[in-house]
Amino acid sequence: MTSNVFETDTPDPIAYLDRLAATDLGRSYKKRMLDELDVRPGHTVVDLGCGPGTDLGTLAEAVGPTGTVIGVDHDRAAVDAATGRTGGLAVDVRLGDLHDLPMADRTADRARTDRVLQHVDDPARALGEIRRVLRPGGRLVMGEPDWGTLTVDHPDSRLTDAYTRFVTDRAVANARIGSQLPRLAAGAGFTVPAVLPITPVFRDVRAADTILGLERTTRRAVTAGYLTEDAAQEWLAHLANGPFLASVTFYLVVAEA
Repeated sequence: MTSNVFETDTPDPIAYLDRLAATDLGRSYKKRMLDELDVRPGHTVVDLGCGPGTDLGTLAEAVGPTGTVIGVDHDRAAVDAATGRTGGLAVDVRLGDLHDLPMADRTADRARTDRVLQHVDDPARALGEIRRVLRPGGRLVMGEPDWGTLTVDHPDSRLTDAYTRFVTDRAVANARIGSQLPRLAAGAGFTVPAVLPITPVFRDVRAADTILGLERTTRRAVTAGYLTEDAAQEWLAHLANGPFLASVTFYLVVAEA
């Protein structure tokens, strides 16, 4: 099944996050998130699921010397990396769970989550916690994909359907979270003034693979019984050698406390 077109080894999680942030797509949507967050000097901003601190420096610049940025992540290696990267900035990185945030009530003016809620155990509970820590009038900006919108062009559409079913059924815990966020945010007591869809289109298979992990995911789909070995070979051969197109819709959702 292996082809030199595809990345076969699972990347280090921190390296993967850094690599995505450095792409044109990553820079573009992160800037859009920052614009919608509307951070002001003096604000307290919390980055929930901050990872290795990819966005903490930008947030610290936005709040200025009178503001505070708090990063929260459940992974110790990510927290250590973020702490090391933000030394000397007005940034406080904390080990914590989005379901039980290590913050007092009504202490943040702004909050953001970036591709985090698709992985948590209980998105509704996490949103309730975010609502708790935001001050009245505070703003939350979330960015999440809806993996049900994933399409990868192939002459046999049944193979694309099987691949996408595996992604939504098994590969991602909350695969449809992008389009569910407005409803879940309203249920947590937020108002939702804006929902902004972003649909990147990938024409280069290597660029798509750095984000989607096409062969690694296909291997898992075979193991789970969504594709046969022969079907997987047919699927990947066309992706590697034929004209390539893939897309998935990513939602930016603005919520206000």
